[in-house]
Amino acid sequence: MTAAPTGPAALLVIAKEPVPGRVKTRLTPPYTSQEAATWVGAFLTDTLHMVLRAPARRRVLVLDGDPGPWLPPGFEVVPQETGGLDERIAGAFAHCDRGPALLVGMDTPQLTAELLSGVGRTGHDAWFGPAADGGSWALGLVHPSRAGSLVRGVPMSTDRTGAAQRLRLTGAAR
Repeated sequence: MTAAPTGPAALLVIAKEPVPGRVKTRLTPPYTSQEAATWVGAFLTDTLHMVLRAPARRRVLVLDGDPGPWLPPGFEVVPQETGGLDERIAGAFAHCDRGPALLVGMDTPQLTAELLSGVGRTGHDAWFGPAADGGSWALGLVHPSRAGSLVRGVPMSTDRTGAAQRLRLTGAAR
């Protein structure tokens, strides 16, 4: 297997337009739909600005919805695929014909430009960012064309999603 160059060639952010009633509905209640959407808008803005500070040839927002004033210049915007989250993640990587590529979620407060620029330096074909809730906040692939086989069918939005995704990645490396 080949090692990735310093940092990813493409940084992808997968996100939903921060519209009340469509984002973070598990937070309502105790928050109103408007409050949840305001939080998401702030999270998304922070994530996009951090991605702008990291080295990459391309920055792509894979969006469910329409761009708004929260979108800074410097991003290519592509629509999300239809289907479950596994389909949408695999579809996001399909926009990267030359790897490596790193996909992050829209609310990633742990993100730093240094962290993003370090992806791919390990010599591994995949990079995984586990989340405290059992999911993940990032997935990096040296060969984005393999995303379909590495992501589709992984159960999403459970406390075991991260473990299942990691198992899929390590199994493919054998």
